[in-house]
Amino acid sequence: MSRVLMFKRFERFWHWSQALLIFTLLFSGFVIHGTFDGLRFDTAVKVHTLAAWALIVLWLFAIFWHITTGEWRQYIPTRDGLFAVMHYYLIGTFTGASHPYKKTSKAKHNPLQRLAYLFFKLVITPIIWVSGLLYLFYNDWPETLAAALELETVAMVHTGAAFGMLVFVIAHVYMTTMGKTLTSHIKPMVTGYEDLEDNQ
Repeated sequence: MSRVLMFKRFERFWHWSQALLIFTLLFSGFVIHGTFDGLRFDTAVKVHTLAAWALIVLWLFAIFWHITTGEWRQYIPTRDGLFAVMHYYLIGTFTGASHPYKKTSKAKHNPLQRLAYLFFKLVITPIIWVSGLLYLFYNDWPETLAAALELETVAMVHTGAAFGMLVFVIAHVYMTTMGKTLTSHIKPMVTGYEDLEDNQ
């Protein structure tokens, strides 16, 4: 086994900051919707808005970092080994089979992860951005937009995308428990290092 730097410092900062902000947004969003108490309504709106702006800034930095470092290539989808990975998660993980994908620092994500992360980045995230900003700046909508689009529709789209993000987060957290130990997938995102087989 060789100890390999898998996640650079910015990746780890981005990952955990993003997680904190998303949980903050989900919590404050549920309070705003009246799902449960925990904050006053006006406080929840302020927290939600502040966390949203912070997440947008973080995402912009992350986009810049991915482009300038070439890490965007980690998310290029591939069908090579996709069905083997799907079979592993559906059956193999419960029968003691070995994971069919062997990661490297140049290919950190298996084919299924690539598709999931790409969906998160290209579908859920833009819908959250656009609907959230439309909702936030509702009072500044031009007449043509106000005549063509209802605020209720924007709110429903934003809420739907938020539930999509919640499903992604739940699945993501669940998948971290499917390693050799309970923390084997979490530790590399804390330390940056992961033990890989030498033949990789």
